[in-house]
Amino acid sequence: MAQILAASPTCQMRLAKPSSIASSKLWNSVVLKQKKQSSSSKVRSIKVMALQSDNSTINRVESLLNLDTKPFTDRIIAEYIWIGGSGIDLRSKSRTLEKPVEDPSELPKWNYDGSSTGQAPGEDSEVILYPQAIFRDPFRGGNNILVICDTYTPAGEPIPTNKRARAAEIFSNKKVNEEIPWFGIEQEYTLLQPNVNWPLGWPVGAYPGPQGPYYCGVGAEKSWGRDISDAHYKACLYAGINISGTNGEVMPGQWEFQVGPSVGIEAGDHVWCARYLLERITEQAGVVLTLDPKPIEGDWNGAGCHTNYSTKSMREDGGFEVIKKAILNLSLRHMEHISAYGEGNERRLTGKHETASIDQFSWGVANRGCSIRVGRDTEKKGKGYLEDRRPASNMDPYIVTSLLAETTLLWEPTLEAEALAAQKLSLKV
Repeated sequence: MAQILAASPTCQMRLAKPSSIASSKLWNSVVLKQKKQSSSSKVRSIKVMALQSDNSTINRVESLLNLDTKPFTDRIIAEYIWIGGSGIDLRSKSRTLEKPVEDPSELPKWNYDGSSTGQAPGEDSEVILYPQAIFRDPFRGGNNILVICDTYTPAGEPIPTNKRARAAEIFSNKKVNEEIPWFGIEQEYTLLQPNVNWPLGWPVGAYPGPQGPYYCGVGAEKSWGRDISDAHYKACLYAGINISGTNGEVMPGQWEFQVGPSVGIEAGDHVWCARYLLERITEQAGVVLTLDPKPIEGDWNGAGCHTNYSTKSMREDGGFEVIKKAILNLSLRHMEHISAYGEGNERRLTGKHETASIDQFSWGVANRGCSIRVGRDTEKKGKGYLEDRRPASNMDPYIVTSLLAETTLLWEPTLEAEALAAQKLSLKV
C-alpha cells in the first residue's frame, strides 16, 4: 500500500529527500584516519556523512512562507482564480494590493493571456478578469485573499467558457430571486498516486478488496487520504467557504465534501473555491486529484456531484406538491440537463452503483437508483427538498444550479406534455 505524506492543516511545504549518497552536493565528507590496530597494512577510513541539512532548507522556506507581513506593510496578496479553457481546469495568479479589501467591487479588473489557456487566439489573446467573490487565503494567512473571477473579452462580453455570467442572469430574475433557491452540493473526488494514475492506497496495477468496508470506513486498511480530506475541510472553514461536511466514499481512495446550503450564485462560487483549495492541497501533498466521473471501470462506484435543491415554496407547508411539479418539469427536460451535467457521465450513469440509467428519467422516495431522490423526511413532513443525482463530479456548479432554477421556476411546459409526463411518472400534480 502506497504511503503518502499528506500536507498538514497548515499546508506546509514538503521537499523530497535526496535519494542516495550520490547527491554529493548535499553532503560533506569528513575523513578520519584511525591508527593501525593490527598487523594489517591497510588503513581503515571512516567517512562521516553529514547531511547539509535538508531540514534546515525546509525550515528556511517555511519561515518565509509563514512570514507575517502585517507589522511591516498594509499591502496584501490577492490570488485571482478563474476557470480555464477545458471548463473544469483552474488557473490563478497573484498581485499586490495596497491595502486590505472587503468587497469584490474594491478590486481592480485584471487580464491574462487567453491563448495559453485555450480561451483566445494568439493574435487577440487578452482576456479580462472580473472579480466576483472574495475568500480568506489559508495558504498565506493574514489579510491575504483568494478572488473568484469570471472572464470577459476587452469589449465586456462573457467568453464562451464563462458560465457564471449566464447563471447570474438567471439568479437575478425577480421570480427566481423571490423563491430564494437553496443548494447543497455533494462533491465527490478521487485521489490518485502520482505517475501511475491509480487510486491512492491501491496496489499498483491491482485491486483492493471489493466495495463494502470503505464507505465512511475507519482504519489503515479502509481509509486512504484522510489527512488530505481533513486539511481541505479546515482550509475551507478558514477561507469562509460554506462547507457542511465530508466523508469517505464507497470506492477506496474516493472522498466527498458538501457545500451548502448556499443561496443562488453563491453555491457556484463556493464550490469552485473549494475545488481550488483541494487542488492546492493535493499539489503540496504530491497526490493527483481527479474529478473523472468513472475513474476505474468495472464493479466500482463512479464519482458524482449530487445537487440538493429547494425553493421557498418547497420549504413551506404544502411544498411536496411544488416538489412534484418541479420533478415533472425536470423529466421533460431530462436530456437537456444530461447534456450539461458533466463530460463522461455516460460511463457513470449506467443504472448500477447507485445511479439511474442516463437514457431514462426516474424519481422515487429514498431511492438512490433514481434520477431524482426525495427524502423520507420530506415525504413525511410534506415539504423540504429534492436531490438531483444525475450531475457528474466534473460538472460546472454554475450550470447545474442555474439550470435547476430555470427549469423549475422559469420554464413552462405545454399542458399536453405536462399531462403525459404526469401519467408516465405517476405524479398527481
